[in-house]
Amino acid sequence: MTRIHEGHPDIAVTVTALTAEAAALRSRVTELRQELVDVNDRMTALSTLLHRDARGARGPSPARVRSRP
Repeated sequence: MTRIHEGHPDIAVTVTALTAEAAALRSRVTELRQELVDVNDRMTALSTLLHRDARGARGPSPARVRSRP
């Protein structure tokens, strides 16, 4: 019976290396996804602050002025 790996003794090494690299890449993708979530949260918080500041600079809305006694 002929050995399949004759002449290609480093296939197992290559497969092992690629498996390790795939695991590392998978881990990095997970980290990057979490960083995107964090960036989105910061952008949302900043947007909220900017909208509040913009409303404050214009003064109270007409609805607020009318509702005062």
